[in-house]
Amino acid sequence: MESLDMLANNIANSATAGFKSDREFYGLYQSQLPVIERQWTDYSQGTLIQTGNPLDLALNGQGMFALNGPNGIVYTRAGNFQISRNNQLANAGGYTLRDVRNNGNPINVDPAQPVEISKTGVVSQGGQELGQIEIDAPDAQALAKMGSTNFSLTDKSSAIPAAAGTEILQGQIEQSNVPVSESAVKLVGIMRQFEMLQRAITLDTDMTKRAIDEVAKVS
Repeated sequence: MESLDMLANNIANSATAGFKSDREFYGLYQSQLPVIERQWTDYSQGTLIQTGNPLDLALNGQGMFALNGPNGIVYTRAGNFQISRNNQLANAGGYTLRDVRNNGNPINVDPAQPVEISKTGVVSQGGQELGQIEIDAPDAQALAKMGSTNFSLTDKSSAIPAAAGTEILQGQIEQSNVPVSESAVKLVGIMRQFEMLQRAITLDTDMTKRAIDEVAKVS
């Protein structure tokens, strides 16, 4: 059931920008049936596509966008940003991009002017620099998923290094890294295995019931 849920969620988010697919480890027991030990997230980079939207940003390299969430820093690879009602660069959930030059505060922009963002994350309007987008490189083992594309830190006391050598590409977006064909094949296999296990449980239940009935007759 956990495998079915995980694979179905991956396929459902195959078109979600910045989504990172979940995978799993297996442990073999005497029955030779695979049992999930734990899931893990595949942080490999998805395909980058051109959108032409100046507020769409893609990361080419390691690291994640650092956002100001309601309970601390939130990380994401989903770069479909917008200008909030407070004239700040934010995602659809209202989490604002952090300014590495201004202690992580939001970056304020003029919605009436074009926004230019360099490969190093410097935000400019009319030739004036307004801030620099914070791109961090948190340890993958210290991240926990929040919804489809956001991640939170499991240990908020640890220092997070800045991502080195990562480029920000304006007017592009990173697609989901879900291998759709592979996931679909796995989903079919898991469904068949699930049905087989259901039949085995039903058979075991029937045998137990029959044994009880036979014992009752002998008595």
